[in-house]
Order: sequence, then C-alpha cells, then structure tokens
Amino acid sequence: MLLVVDVGNTNITVGLFNEDKLVETYRLESHEYNTDFDFESEIRKIVSGKNIEGCVICSVVDELTFNVKQSCNRVLGVSSLLLTHDSDHGIGLNVDKPHTVGADRLANAIASLRYTLPVIVVDVGTAITFDIVDKNKNFLGGVIMPGINLGIKALADGTSKLTEIKPEESPIAIGNTTETCILSGVVRGTACAVEGLLSQCEAELGEKATIIMTGGQAELIIKYMSRKPDFINRNLTLEGLQYYYLKAQKQ
Repeated sequence: MLLVVDVGNTNITVGLFNEDKLVETYRLESHEYNTDFDFESEIRKIVSGKNIEGCVICSVVDELTFNVKQSCNRVLGVSSLLLTHDSDHGIGLNVDKPHTVGADRLANAIASLRYTLPVIVVDVGTAITFDIVDKNKNFLGGVIMPGINLGIKALADGTSKLTEIKPEESPIAIGNTTETCILSGVVRGTACAVEGLLSQCEAELGEKATIIMTGGQAELIIKYMSRKPDFINRNLTLEGLQYYYLKAQKQ
C-alpha cells in the first residue's frame, strides 16, 4: 500500500492507496500537529496492521513539512518522497518563479494529466486556486483568491457588527437577515467569481478547457454556478501524489 499526505493550512489529508484504488482517507486539523511526536502517534494509528511500501508528501506549511516527513520515515521505515517544484513530475512550469508554486497545486496539475487537456483545476479550500495546464502539459499558473471561510472571517474581523458565521448553503440571493446577507455575498459571490474567472481564463487560453473542481467546499458553490464543472473529484490532490510516486518508481 501507498501512504499519501497533503499538508494544508487548515487540514492534513492522509490517504491510503491499494494499487490504483484510494481505499481510506483521514482529515486531521493542521494546528494540532506542531511536533513530529504528535504526528507520528497519529500515523502509527492509521497504518497499524497495514503493509505500507512507500510514502509521498506535499506540503504548503513549511513549519510542518520536516515533522511530517520525519514521522512518516520513522513509522514506515522508508524514505518518503517530497513533491517540490524541482521534482521530476512531468509538468513544464511555464511561470516566472517556479519555486513559489505550491506543492498542492503541482499535485493537482499532475493529476490533471489523466484528463483531456487543457485543464483548469479549481481547488476550493482555505484559498481558492485555479491550476491551469495547457495541451502541451505546461503549467501556466492560474488564480489565487480567498476561500469562503476567509471571506466570512474577514467580514467579522474588519467590521464592528458582523459576526463570524458557519459557512453553509445560501437560501436566497436577496438576504433578509444579516446571516443570509453574508451567505449570499460570500457563498454566491464566490460562485460568481469562480464562474467569471473561468470564462476569462479560457479566453486567454483561446479554447475551452476541461473543468475539474476539488476541495472540501467545492460542492457548496457549484449549485450557484450556471456552468457546472466537467468533473468533481475531492481526492484529486491525493491522486496527483499517487501518480507522481508511480512515475518516480519507474525511473
């Protein structure tokens, strides 16, 4: 089996692949694992009784990367692969500063190679990112915008009378309470922003793209979009890590 780990700002997502099939996933809160001991204890529970032959990691939280990698190495007795911009991942990085591209975005781009190119991956998480891969397998960059939770938090932090609310479906566009007004503005507003940016990105590409949406809150905004994605894949980042691992093993 293969252990894959995606270290994000809010969550650490762990997946177990048995050959090509993702058989188990775990979502851990990033802030709870400040030491390698903390994470090592959790990984031991996850892999108990399982035959793990390899591990691959991507991380956008520098202060957690070393702890996570060391923990996995000790528990599994393997040398974990770490996906970075200079890994041999088969994607051309056609951007000004390749070293600044987040490893999660690289994993999404790698996973997109299994779809019809060009592809736009929309990852709806703490931040919302667009990862754009052209028909020649070049990563062109994309879009970074605040996610739904950040939008709600910014309103609460930046105003005196608005409070932080739970992100959920927006029942009406014309809000009749403070809560429904916020939900309309943040949830429906995010959906409109995503849809508008998709059109603008395709205009710059000069052709239609395969649209894939992923991330924990993707389904929350899709219902307010006129143009639906071609695919919804919540495990896209994990699949990208698995694809990268398999490629590395063949070399």
